[in-house]
Amino acid sequence: MCAADVCRGTVRMLLRHDLVAMAEVPLDGGRRADLMAIDSRGQILIVEVKVSRADLLGDGKWTDYLGCCDRFYWAIPAGFDATPLDGEAFLPARTGIIIADRYDAEIVREAHTDPLPAATRKRCTLAFARRAGRRLIGMIDPEAGAML
Repeated sequence: MCAADVCRGTVRMLLRHDLVAMAEVPLDGGRRADLMAIDSRGQILIVEVKVSRADLLGDGKWTDYLGCCDRFYWAIPAGFDATPLDGEAFLPARTGIIIADRYDAEIVREAHTDPLPAATRKRCTLAFARRAGRRLIGMIDPEAGAML
């Protein structure tokens, strides 16, 4: 299973929970979240997708994402060995786990909510909204999108 399949199933599940998601969202420090979602109350969730053990174990940047979200999840395909995610290095008390396929997903470990400071929430929400608007403009009018 590829990362795009895990993203697709995860986004479908998030929509059912009234979270609107966007893929490949740039964050502070040049990082990029695989998925970022916002709920109707303005809470921000980040999902990091992993489809290989090597990618999971080699990822040292994910803790930078915690300062940009209220909740953080790992999304992995069914059958993926999730035992490393129970290790202290992956902050199991803070991070959740989603099992996904191309068609759907399920939260198997809920993420702890760590509310963002108001100023950070505002900055992240505005950046999310502006990026979504730019992507929509690029789809509707590619020539105008090139000006962005």
